Amino acid sequence: MDAALPTFEFAFPGPLRDQLVAAVLDGSKSTTTALVQDYEIDGEPLPAVGTRSAVIDSDGRPVAVIELVEVRVARLGEVDLDHARDEGEGYESVAAWRAGHEQFWHGEDYRGWLGDPTFTVDDDTMAVLERFRLVETL
Repeated sequence: MDAALPTFEFAFPGPLRDQLVAAVLDGSKSTTTALVQDYEIDGEPLPAVGTRSAVIDSDGRPVAVIELVEVRVARLGEVDLDHARDEGEGYESVAAWRAGHEQFWHGEDYRGWLGDPTFTVDDDTMAVLERFRLVETL
């Protein structure tokens, strides 16, 4: 692995990250979703196709390299079933995907990181929809 690769962290350290990393490693997860505001808050540019990153587990160890193959910015209300299914979390409908993600974004960890205990998303919240491929398991 190239030590200069940027890191890619799914969710916050803990059970959800462990579940998502396992899904990346077994090939069932090939998409992910972030909010545009996350990049703005961190002062980071939006991700670009072709970017390779080291996936980090809950212990901070790199466990895989992924490469972005598609990046779309869309309203949450525009997320499609293919994207939802390919998140590797067992979603069989966009409504189930949305409910799971709202649970995360409206949860204590995300709201705490954001510093806004009343934050909510709606159909017009802008999201970054990323599709990636597993390049290497470390």
